[in-house]
Amino acid sequence: MRERRERREPAGWHTAGAGHRNGAVDTTAVGTTAHGHLVDPLARLRTAGDPPVDVYLTGTVFLDIIFTGLDSAPVRGTESWARGMGSSPGGVANMATALARLGLRTSLAAAFGDDMYGDYCWDSLQNGEGIDLSPSHRVPGWHSPVTVSMAYEGERTMVSHGHEAPPPDLEEGAPTHPPPSRACVAALAPGRQEDWIATAARRGTRIFADVGWDDTGRWELSALADLGRCEAFLPNAEEAMRYTRTDCPRAAARALAEKVPLAVVTLGAEGAYAVDAGTGETASVPAIEVEALDPTGAGDVFVAGFVTGTLAGWPLADRLAFAGLTAALSVQEFGGSLSAPGWVEVAAWWQHVKAYDDQVAALRHYAFLDDLLPAAARPWPLRRAVPTIGFRQH
Repeated sequence: MRERRERREPAGWHTAGAGHRNGAVDTTAVGTTAHGHLVDPLARLRTAGDPPVDVYLTGTVFLDIIFTGLDSAPVRGTESWARGMGSSPGGVANMATALARLGLRTSLAAAFGDDMYGDYCWDSLQNGEGIDLSPSHRVPGWHSPVTVSMAYEGERTMVSHGHEAPPPDLEEGAPTHPPPSRACVAALAPGRQEDWIATAARRGTRIFADVGWDDTGRWELSALADLGRCEAFLPNAEEAMRYTRTDCPRAAARALAEKVPLAVVTLGAEGAYAVDAGTGETASVPAIEVEALDPTGAGDVFVAGFVTGTLAGWPLADRLAFAGLTAALSVQEFGGSLSAPGWVEVAAWWQHVKAYDDQVAALRHYAFLDDLLPAAARPWPLRRAVPTIGFRQH
């Protein structure tokens, strides 16, 4: 089954420590727009001739069922009870939701079953998050892919089930016909070349790519056929070192910058490091200390934060810092897609950092938020993962 699972990050990426939950944070001074987003990060750049979509992506949507509060990994032959549980759209929905919650006009092409899980995921993404699903399609008789995720000790174990969806008609909604957009996010895989990526590249769309684990064990960059079309490549440290045959993530990033204009490598508890091949600029930002509940989908949120800052034209260090911040905030809620932070969470965290002295280093890396975040009005209550789907409407 061709799937786009959430981006995996190494254990320890987020260090337990004082996060914004530990102080009395006032979110009532944070404003929202009429569409529920606190900030349109591209407001200064928008013109009448812009494409209607900021970011396009495609992949598999899973129904994620997440168990949290486990003291240890499940043991064969025993029954484990979890202290928390949540359900939410997963897979490619993680990144789509993260992009939309940061104010980007997001379009998703995916197959949805006509079962209750498919109904829930479709409603959550289209009506709950404002994601454009016009390139997506419903498949009669196809049951939705499901993942059960068990979070413990800062990591998680997943069990998934699903079958590959039949391809859509080669009409509106086919992934080979992406809508015009500023950018797209592609999941590269060894030996696979996607027609829609070539179509997007010919239009001048900016392509950001992540990558999953190479099950072939070869780790050959030449096998990533679409890498040459990408503006930025965002692997984690282990992936980057394996693909470049290096033993240092920073050296791996420099090697990758010889293949793509911008290489970004996440470094676990050390944060992230980026190399801009065009300018020679490098940037390194430490990780944010938070109380981690569930790391599911944090890598997707990192990519979404970086794409947001890049499309908005921010300096490289600010983009890297913002991506790390949004990913760190996401692990404080369980679930993948619905743990993604909006601008309310970003603003609340920044208020806390300026009011308390537990993360002094952040003041230097995140000062750019002062000019970005508005000052007034009410908080936006984000939808979160729910214990049970299919509640009756009252």
